[in-house]
Amino acid sequence: MGLRPSVSPCPAMKQTLLDLMRMSRICRMVLATCLGSFILVIFYFQSMFQPVMRRNPFAAEGCCRKGSRNALQELYNPTQAEFSAAAVLHQARRDQVADTCRAHSVSSRKRRVLTPSDLKHLVVDEEHELIYCYVPKVACTNWKRVMMVLSGRGKYSDPMEILSNEAHVPSNLKTLNQYSIPDINHRLKSYLKFLFVREPFERLVSAYRNKFTLRYNTSFHKRYGTKIVRRYRKNATTEALQSGADVKFQEFAEYLVDPGTQREAPLNEHWQTVYSLCHPCHIHYDLVGKYETLEEDANYVLKLAGVGDSLRFPTYAKSTRTTDQMAAIFFNNISSQQQGQLYQLYKLDFLMFNYSIPSYLKLQ
Repeated sequence: MGLRPSVSPCPAMKQTLLDLMRMSRICRMVLATCLGSFILVIFYFQSMFQPVMRRNPFAAEGCCRKGSRNALQELYNPTQAEFSAAAVLHQARRDQVADTCRAHSVSSRKRRVLTPSDLKHLVVDEEHELIYCYVPKVACTNWKRVMMVLSGRGKYSDPMEILSNEAHVPSNLKTLNQYSIPDINHRLKSYLKFLFVREPFERLVSAYRNKFTLRYNTSFHKRYGTKIVRRYRKNATTEALQSGADVKFQEFAEYLVDPGTQREAPLNEHWQTVYSLCHPCHIHYDLVGKYETLEEDANYVLKLAGVGDSLRFPTYAKSTRTTDQMAAIFFNNISSQQQGQLYQLYKLDFLMFNYSIPSYLKLQ
């Protein structure tokens, strides 16, 4: 059987086939468009009647999710009765700061404008819109741990799992001085700003005990201890001059009240005044917490931020803390003149945060 010769279709038939192919392609495109629109309509109505919970993929399970209102709104317009009671206390603390600042402004001729370098102690949590000014020797290690949990996007869940030295690594927290001027002003206006304070002389003695009486703090011994011994100790031994490891509280006090000390450089943050670290007369702090009521005030901040049910402030070892009685022992070893000079140095902190003059102080 031979092959049949192929017959070429006529021009009319070719055109008809091309038209059919073109129509089928258009139909496919129309069908795909209609199908896509239909799917979008389904998702739209589904979202109306069954809203999807948006979840931060970095958030720790059950921890530190931001509430519907920010902390600043909850502080000034509380929705819960327990917040209303606390609001009265914290308003009184704000008023005390404001009154002291007004009185100081009248008596002082010094006027200055803050620069970004003044804001390096203000830690920012973008997620919960918080700004915390850390003050060394006022539970700042635990507060930095908490801020790392809050701003860590799920990297941390338990503050006490964070090593203390890790909490003090600057790159682990963002501070306000790292922002542009407009961004700084925006955050100062719209975020809740808070700090924690402590009886000034208890804090001072705590700093002395931690930095000069513990053997492992060799960096402080070398940087400050050797200088203090060289300047204020007569007949110092070669070992003391080299190590700076046995600074007496009387020598430390003499170093602090020496006018030359602050001419050299600002005081170290561990014994610098809260007034100079956090600038409460330039920055309006919404909440002033106190070391004496640390857990209560700290957990109040966390509740305002909407994370009080999932995150608690760490407890601390009360047995090792510096007390008023302990501070009295150290102050009894210095002259009444040094006592008066130290009070003048920390006077604004006493007045601003409503701490009375200690009964053991012998003011001339």
